[in-house]
Amino acid sequence: MSARAVDVRDGAAPPAAGDVSRGEPPAPAAAGDAAFLSVRGVSKRLGHTQALRDIDLDARADELLVVLGPTGAGKTTLLRTIAGLETPDAGSVGMAGQDVTAVEPAARDVALVFQNFSLYPRWSVRRNLEFPLRAPGRNIAEAEIQRRIGWAAEILKISRFLDREASRLSGGEMQRVAIGRAIVRRPRLFLMDEPLTNLDAKLREALRVELVELRRTLRTPMVFVTHDQAEALSMADRIVVLSEGRILQTGTPREIYERPVSPIVALQLGQPAINLLRVRRAGGHWVTADGTPLMPALPTGPGERLLGIRPEDITPDTAAPAGAPGDAGEPSGVVKIVEYIGPTTTLLCEWAGARVHIMIPRRGQLRPGDRIRPRIDAARAVLFDVASDTKLPSTGGSA
Repeated sequence: MSARAVDVRDGAAPPAAGDVSRGEPPAPAAAGDAAFLSVRGVSKRLGHTQALRDIDLDARADELLVVLGPTGAGKTTLLRTIAGLETPDAGSVGMAGQDVTAVEPAARDVALVFQNFSLYPRWSVRRNLEFPLRAPGRNIAEAEIQRRIGWAAEILKISRFLDREASRLSGGEMQRVAIGRAIVRRPRLFLMDEPLTNLDAKLREALRVELVELRRTLRTPMVFVTHDQAEALSMADRIVVLSEGRILQTGTPREIYERPVSPIVALQLGQPAINLLRVRRAGGHWVTADGTPLMPALPTGPGERLLGIRPEDITPDTAAPAGAPGDAGEPSGVVKIVEYIGPTTTLLCEWAGARVHIMIPRRGQLRPGDRIRPRIDAARAVLFDVASDTKLPSTGGSA
């Protein structure tokens, strides 16, 4: 079993909306660019751990916001605070222009889906979907309950399983039922806590596409937390990078990937990871410790930097053997490992005093032992403060 939906609005009346159970689109909560969710200055300590530190973020009324970070970054605590299951030590949470920091979870009108859920195994899928709609205080007509179940089942492609016991479903089918229990309630906000983590790779890929399409159909904002960079890049309208309870950067997937504000952010996205090399300014170029020139350097600014370059932004020109015609005496590298991974080929090379990853088209002809002269696309390189290097985990691409 993989994800459980927590009903955090028991007793709340369904929001006014178009009748989505009859195929009508739900009425949007606000204009697409308006912020539906507003978190300001939120801090939270759990025991001796500072789980959240002065968090500021917005989720727009028609947006899928992905919070990306490793285990222990504070992602789940952030979702629980938004849902009202945790009370912040400082700061506020607002929804649709109203401060809900002190509002009970049941009155916030949000649906929270966790990584690990527990459907009632001996209940049918239909009964599991009915459960949140029959909670005390709902007072939803039977015909409306069945309309909502039919609508959700059709969207999630589980109509043929409605009379099957939950224990007889596959992991992906259980996941769909868990999500179905959330959407039948028509919440104002979806909160997803790594709901795809326990599924196999191909099923995760399929369901993340379905979740994006579902959110667009419902036109309901969603905050989706994950440690998986593929989910973040493929699903997000915007990404929030979280580390040790702090937000390091917020932006579109392209902005985060191409212009990270720090090496720690850069390492969160990209496979293989970004290459990081310590460089200094010399002779109008950025050069490595062994004197290899990498790219032109402006004459002003710090004399030492940490240069980040993605593997796909290095071209491995073939080098002539040392002393042979065509050898210009330029520093060269040696291909150590060639990894064929379908659409591309990844090279692990020794170059410029470091082990560097280079990504080339799959039809590349390079082999282990070949000499190359890598060329960096200077327009795509990123220069970081050298002080950032002291905070980095050990990586094969660092000089």
